[in-house]
Amino acid sequence: MTRHLRRTAALAFIATALAAPLTTSLAQSFDASRPNKVVFQVSENDPKTWNLALNNAKNVQQALGSDQTAVEIVVYGPGIGMLKMDSPVAERIAEATGRGVAVVACENTMKAQKLTRTDMLQSIGYVPAGVVEIMTRQKEGFAYVRP
Repeated sequence: MTRHLRRTAALAFIATALAAPLTTSLAQSFDASRPNKVVFQVSENDPKTWNLALNNAKNVQQALGSDQTAVEIVVYGPGIGMLKMDSPVAERIAEATGRGVAVVACENTMKAQKLTRTDMLQSIGYVPAGVVEIMTRQKEGFAYVRP
């Protein structure tokens, strides 16, 4: 293989590796076949609502077992503000994602609010449309909760 081809192949691999997390949902990384599944909707830009949702997610994992539970928090509308880098609940979100909770932002909302992924917390994932994600999860047997 020539040096040019190796370099091109290496760059293509790196671009693919970097683009993959940006184009897929963090939610896809958890095991949706677990017996207990819940999707939370957060569409409010209020730390109290966020803390309630994060407490609910943690309580579900503790009660049913993290290894037995798939938990996703879908965020759209005004709630997207709490996923920005300056979020007052950033540490709690990082803690939740560290426990395997998928926190996903609606890209439709981001586009409407002129937000880019560089504006957002690093530990979150993305879905094209928050409401459609909730609908899909409900079809997959996820319980729906709106704190």
